[in-house]
Amino acid sequence: MLGALRRKAASGATFAPGYGKLLYKLRPAVSTSQACSAFAEEICNTGASGNVRTLCHLPLPGHTMSFQPKREFLDNFQKNVTIQIWSRPFSSDSGDTFEAVVPFMGESITDGTLAIFLKKPGDRVEVDEPIAQIETDKVTIDVNSPEAGVIQEFVAKEGDTVEPGTKVAIISKSGEGATHVAPSDEKPSEKPTSPPPPPVEEKKEKPTPVVEKPKGRPPPSPKPSATEPQLPPKERERRVPMTRLRKRVATRLKDSQNTFALLTTFNEVDMTNLMKLRSDYKDTFAEKHGVKLGLMSGFVKAAISALQKQPIVNAVIDGDDIIYRDYVDISIAVGTPKGLVVPVLRNCENMNFAEVEKEINTLAKKANDGTISIDEMAGGTFTISNGGVYGSLLSTPIINPPQSAILGMHSIVSRPMVVGGNIVPRPMMYIALTYDHRLIDGREAVFFLRRIKDVVEDPRRLLLDV
Repeated sequence: MLGALRRKAASGATFAPGYGKLLYKLRPAVSTSQACSAFAEEICNTGASGNVRTLCHLPLPGHTMSFQPKREFLDNFQKNVTIQIWSRPFSSDSGDTFEAVVPFMGESITDGTLAIFLKKPGDRVEVDEPIAQIETDKVTIDVNSPEAGVIQEFVAKEGDTVEPGTKVAIISKSGEGATHVAPSDEKPSEKPTSPPPPPVEEKKEKPTPVVEKPKGRPPPSPKPSATEPQLPPKERERRVPMTRLRKRVATRLKDSQNTFALLTTFNEVDMTNLMKLRSDYKDTFAEKHGVKLGLMSGFVKAAISALQKQPIVNAVIDGDDIIYRDYVDISIAVGTPKGLVVPVLRNCENMNFAEVEKEINTLAKKANDGTISIDEMAGGTFTISNGGVYGSLLSTPIINPPQSAILGMHSIVSRPMVVGGNIVPRPMMYIALTYDHRLIDGREAVFFLRRIKDVVEDPRRLLLDV
């Protein structure tokens, strides 16, 4: 019988429902010391095609064996297998609805703060449309919708700390179940508040103690007459949590002060020739290169020349060693509404004026829009900070770790200067170099700043390399 059934299953024939049962075949034990063996064969009827599944139990000597039907195990074996298919790295699909999740934020970033939702429940979103923003200690990252649909609900809340893969919103492709109920929820909430019979009674009871309290407060009146200063009421103060970017900037700047032996040296630059060069060629420059000629590119080229002549300023201390870097990556400090960022110009020594201006404009626009990436801010061997755009006359900038120096530019002011024995007005700018005195001596720092002064006052030196 069993052999016939096996042959029938192998041939692919169908089974009658009567054969869909469990058959047991036992071998009698010869002695108690011998290992008892048993096997159970189950033939499962699956409709059109027959499947034969065999379960074998091999108990050890001295153990009992259960001959309960294993149909439930076989039926549930395939049901319990779950397979997740990720169509996108930032979405989780489940039929009509799908989930928008926090994307990968970078190798050095493990979590972020959900800063703000750009959409509301019930709003329709398109593919890759931002629905929320994640604020990290370096950049702001958008959470995009992986598919077009209607936002049903937000799973996370503003201010929550989220990690890559955290669910943020549930979106419906068909738009069914969208929670436009935000206004309707407010209406029922108003209805229960409309009947206020019990509160009216409470209000009647409240005025009586209120009248009694001032009667029992004659002593507090002489207290304000004390000579102690009166502090402003706390109702006039606001406590706002710091953003992650602001906390990161604060930590790095304080670490810089605690680690480096900071020292600042100053000089002044006559901007007459550089401003004249810009005025004479700004139109031609813009027509050919499609970007305006600014003053920043002149200072970048001057800093490159100074770094090449004073390589110690481009170096950095690493433990007991000094790392000399034979390339120039200049960080440009950019102030944004969310905080200070320092995008990096890579391999500046190979750039001309037009390439420097284009790269600065591109990075500054990304920084202000909040779309700058971590890679565009990583590294850098030297920093230039232009406080003059805000009207700063003089400052002592702080080094951006792990660099060893930073150049501070300031506002251009017309001042009387002695030129050829005559007092004439000149557009002057103070420049400052803050450096790590553990690595850079005053001699190298002064020579570095002097080189920048010479190149800016006479840009022809760049052409002649003198």
